[in-house]
Amino acid sequence: MTSTDTPARGHNATGEPRPVPWLDRSGSPSRSAPHRGRRRRLPHLVAGVLLVVLCVGGAVWWTTSTQDRVPMLALAKPVALGHVLTPADLRSIDVSAAPGVALIPADQAASVVGRPMATSLGPGALLTPDAVGGAAIPAAGRAVVAVGVKPGQFPPELAAGTPVTVVVTVATATGTSTTAQGQGPGTSWRATVVGVAPAGTDQTTVVSLDLDTGSAAQLAQVPAGQLALVMQPAGGGR
Repeated sequence: MTSTDTPARGHNATGEPRPVPWLDRSGSPSRSAPHRGRRRRLPHLVAGVLLVVLCVGGAVWWTTSTQDRVPMLALAKPVALGHVLTPADLRSIDVSAAPGVALIPADQAASVVGRPMATSLGPGALLTPDAVGGAAIPAAGRAVVAVGVKPGQFPPELAAGTPVTVVVTVATATGTSTTAQGQGPGTSWRATVVGVAPAGTDQTTVVSLDLDTGSAAQLAQVPAGQLALVMQPAGGGR
């Protein structure tokens, strides 16, 4: 007679012990199996926590930095001293201004349109209250002197606000006057162009220059036609 009994749990059909995943070889509950799954899940849990922290920190940083930036007026193109500002000269830039820095808010553009520049600035420069308005020329310790130059003695791009070097090119007819004053050929002064008058009938252009009082007195003694003006990089006039 054939038995129809099924093998007991943990034994195979021949009656030999069969391994059970949650039991060790002695038949006791295994302690290692649950820990393997837990170890696999731990790195993913840590990575998830770090991702949440980074996202929250990034959101806080972005919100703070955005709130600190406010729209201010800046120049859309270069402008020279005396230039009357128009809406096309201005643009708005979001900046984070340091305490104590005086800037002009973008919503106050109407207050500067139609006013002259008190200095020369390049594109992207932020406008300050001191940069707009009547220029104080000459400033204390400085003077304005006019020199006559002819074509070939100055760059045609010369404009108000341009830094230049004024160079003596030739001596006087006697060869003694300028040399005696230490103003012979090669003598030079640094100055800033204040204005350029249209050429006259004799093709002479009058250029007004701002420089220190001592240099202005020396430059005024050089006869017309014996000077050349050399343009310098912006910011190098004084």
